[in-house]
Amino acid sequence: MADEGADIIAVDIAGKLPPCVPYDSATPADLAGTVQLVEDTGQKILAAVVDVGRAGHHRGQRRCLGTPDVGRHHFRGFRDVMDINVTGAWNTVMAGAQKIIDGGRDGSIILISSAAGIKMQPFMVHYTASKRAATGMARAFASELGRHSIRVNSVRPGPVNTLMGSGDMIGSLGRAIDIYPQLAQMITPFLPTWAAEPENIADAVCWLASEESKNVTAAAISIDQGMTQY
Repeated sequence: MADEGADIIAVDIAGKLPPCVPYDSATPADLAGTVQLVEDTGQKILAAVVDVGRAGHHRGQRRCLGTPDVGRHHFRGFRDVMDINVTGAWNTVMAGAQKIIDGGRDGSIILISSAAGIKMQPFMVHYTASKRAATGMARAFASELGRHSIRVNSVRPGPVNTLMGSGDMIGSLGRAIDIYPQLAQMITPFLPTWAAEPENIADAVCWLASEESKNVTAAAISIDQGMTQY
């Protein structure tokens, strides 16, 4: 998004996740790397270590770059997953939407749902519930904020080539499939590519943030190689 000319507010917990999350945690160095990537484009970035599940952590982050255009959120364990993916999304929208309204201009809010938000994710009931909630929340916010010319949409990625596949994540899924192999084929793509690249998801988010999608709201856009269409 910085490549497209956006200034960025970046927040991440940047620390150890609960033991029930088997992939590697992000670190302060990862957040610093994001800062450097944005600064290399010539855009401004305000970065902070924030737990988006706690509403107070948003205060003070939203005033330094003016009116934010887009926010994002990340993932953690059962109550942890719901706190981040559902409560965290709510907190993020509530922290930013009023600033867009006060700025007196159009806005675009994009929530990151998942293929699990339309179909399901085997062996991850909490994740599936949270991502279905994100899809519904985007549509509900779209109905309430539309009168302010604020569009709200969600993006539903399938597998993406990120560090969420690191640590013991793949091993944990493999062991679950061994116990109940009937669910192994629940996520099968039409296309030969099984995983998207992060840039593929970013392209859709950038489009939703731009004027090119000015008549699109309450939409849930799947970027999953067709795997939710079975």
